[in-house]
Amino acid sequence: MLNTSLTKLDALKAKLDQYRPLDLQVVNNLHENLVLQWTYHSNAIEGNTLTLKETKVALEGITVGGKTLREHFEAINHRDAILFVDELVSKQQPLDERTIKSLHQLVLKNVDADSAGRYRDINVLISGATHKPPQAIQVPEQMQAFIHWYNTEANALHPVERAARVHGEFVKIHPFVDGNGRTARLLMNLELMKAGFPATVIEVEQRLDYYQALDNAHCSGNYTDFIALVAQCVEKSFAPYWWALGIEAKVAKHLEELGYGS
Repeated sequence: MLNTSLTKLDALKAKLDQYRPLDLQVVNNLHENLVLQWTYHSNAIEGNTLTLKETKVALEGITVGGKTLREHFEAINHRDAILFVDELVSKQQPLDERTIKSLHQLVLKNVDADSAGRYRDINVLISGATHKPPQAIQVPEQMQAFIHWYNTEANALHPVERAARVHGEFVKIHPFVDGNGRTARLLMNLELMKAGFPATVIEVEQRLDYYQALDNAHCSGNYTDFIALVAQCVEKSFAPYWWALGIEAKVAKHLEELGYGS
């Protein structure tokens, strides 16, 4: 079942590749929408109370009444982190600890300067999760092992599976005091985008399924459910491209001919 999903995603990517390079206006319009959706949902998952429209206003530099300064900074920081991911994609930047710390520094800029870009020196628990992250003293060693895994075993994985596993293995270590979830989703999309897939948004409405699939993966070592969830999100992330290109019906017919239905 999972292999079928991944093969379907390959077919969707191949279809999108036929239309590349996309018109610059289309690219800019899609990117603007992506930044807003990704920023809103990723922050909302972590408890930020800005609505989608309030997030749009905050990104335009306007203060929203009744919302904290921290919530405004979280929106602006996340936008800046996405722009940094775009740079890394253009350079095909391989994952390393420096890149991870730089991303995290952007996520927590003006929010928690002491923790931004620095591995935690305290032990933490993930609220509501069965999995317990490693003790603080083990974090540097486990992050080195994570990067080694990325540079060796991860290369053999399908890009979508690799992106999901990067997210999962990173957040399992929980190397920072705060901002791990947002950083994990940025790293996941860094991998997807480097491989030519669209950036994907895990929506706040999926939070329960998302947390459960992650916790199950961390406790059992079986990532099937989490990879399937990410694969569903990736499939959905192609939809704005089909709309912008005016080829929704054509893509549906193409999938049907390949045996995937509509």
